[in-house]
Amino acid sequence: MQHIKSLDGIRFVAVSLVLAEHWLDGILPFGAGYLGVCMFFVLSGFLITNILLKAKIADDAQNKSHGQSLKLFFIRRTIRIFPIYYLLIFVAFALGEPSVRQFFWWCITYSSNFFIASHQTWMGASDHLWSLAVEEQFYLFFPFVVFFVSLKNLPKFFCFFILLAILLRTFFYVKGFAWMTSYVLMPTCLDAFGMGALMAYFFKFNKSRFDSVFKNNILLIISFLAYIAINILIHHFEKEKGIISVVFLRIFESILSVFFIGNAIVGRKLFNPFLEHSWVVYVGKISYGVYIFHNFIYNPFHSSESHLMVKFFNNYPIFKEFILLKFFFLYGITVLLATISWFLIENPINKLKDKFSY
Repeated sequence: MQHIKSLDGIRFVAVSLVLAEHWLDGILPFGAGYLGVCMFFVLSGFLITNILLKAKIADDAQNKSHGQSLKLFFIRRTIRIFPIYYLLIFVAFALGEPSVRQFFWWCITYSSNFFIASHQTWMGASDHLWSLAVEEQFYLFFPFVVFFVSLKNLPKFFCFFILLAILLRTFFYVKGFAWMTSYVLMPTCLDAFGMGALMAYFFKFNKSRFDSVFKNNILLIISFLAYIAINILIHHFEKEKGIISVVFLRIFESILSVFFIGNAIVGRKLFNPFLEHSWVVYVGKISYGVYIFHNFIYNPFHSSESHLMVKFFNNYPIFKEFILLKFFFLYGITVLLATISWFLIENPINKLKDKFSY
């Protein structure tokens, strides 16, 4: 699949929603961060499935085993994900970041989501790494599903993932687990990945149906209205996390993400002028760095009074008075740091993937 610029725009939207959730002091009337993370999961499901399907079809055409393709997949993922992640962890540890020092082994083993789920508590400034742990755990098993299940049966497995996630979240809710247990475990996120995978399957094998569905702006609008409706239900009927937000919210987030991403892929004019704007595409391209850095730059819930950014905001009260000014200031610093990371570390290392083409 050729590079689609608008998908970088989707990454921009997703990471911006997460940053807005964390830095706008709870003024948004919906869970922007939840939607942003879910959008990343659906997009990952779509893109990873496309890559694996292409490799599977090529292997089958040449009557080859899938061992080499599996090896290349893991090498390419390692090149893209590990360098900046582990550099961040070790630098944060060296600088004395409490959340990294306290949970160091959970961070370096991509298992922070297990800690959050089992202890039913968050981890401070390294909270957000749970979603990267979920993605990494998904990458560990999903290629085997795509490579070793017949093409005819793959949609059934993807639908099973969706149903499994919903049933697991229901089970954890009924058993009285804290809501974050249902939220951060990889299997409970599989409905988002599964929907993205189904998108990729139909994109590959039934392109005409894919185009007809996602060129229909009415379906996108309906999915958006359904997402608004479930947020209204949560606002009116749940003072704390209840069954609607724990079990059903991610379904509606995923459906909205599917139609938003699908609409961008088929190139409809509804959002693509924005999604393909050069600055939006650029931030989307470096969104991995933006995401992993942002919570360490400033976390209003866990940053101590000695934190550099807290001291800065205390010295300049204007940032407390004008919350949007603070948001864009932090956004600019994060993009600057992610830019440095991209050009000095990520992009040069990322070019090594050319040596490991399928």
